[in-house]
Amino acid sequence: PLESVTARGVRAVLDGETVEIGSLRMWADLPGGVPSVVQEAVAALQAQARSTMVIRHGTRWLGVFGVADTARPAAAAALEALRRMGVKPIVMLTGDNEHVAQQIGREVGIDDVQAHLLPEDKALAVEALRQRYGSVAMIGDGVNDAPALASANVGIAMGAAGTAAALEAADVALMSDDIAQVPFAIGLARQTRRIIVQNLVIALGVIGFLILVTTTGLMGIGPAVVLH
Repeated sequence: PLESVTARGVRAVLDGETVEIGSLRMWADLPGGVPSVVQEAVAALQAQARSTMVIRHGTRWLGVFGVADTARPAAAAALEALRRMGVKPIVMLTGDNEHVAQQIGREVGIDDVQAHLLPEDKALAVEALRQRYGSVAMIGDGVNDAPALASANVGIAMGAAGTAAALEAADVALMSDDIAQVPFAIGLARQTRRIIVQNLVIALGVIGFLILVTTTGLMGIGPAVVLH
């Protein structure tokens, strides 16, 4: 069976030997450490803004993959819409390496990028943001995002692409993985809150008026109940 190692990679057994695919964190406790040639290959790919995956079968190091993350086409427009709504700063918390994170951040207009984070690091970062700004909304979809989603004032999970852990930890689950739906959801929530406040003000105002006119004898209890 395939085993997921949180924030590190995956592990399985093939032909009686363990196969591991993941970041260098996967072998942080390996006696003797990771060979220098593997570390150099990872560093070279990361310098090119690539996310890296190392493959090891048994005691043999098979290679290093470098993949390039690309921003979703709607991401920049969605973030700009959030900024116009007064949602700022916009911070990216990621487990990717610094080069990849900074490149994506520049492309979509992120205010602050915090990279190379473990799940617990993301939760601590959210807590620090809460202490600094008061209220924080966290958007995520992966297992690694679950602690941060739970730590935020409002956790928003991307429903279609989200893992069960992220959906369980979040307060809101979007029905699609379209980031452009986030500004719409926030706008809808704000409009709903305005309507609730309006209803409460009108209802309490009517009750206050009826208390006044009934206690002063200007209106009987029957008409007051009907008016209410």
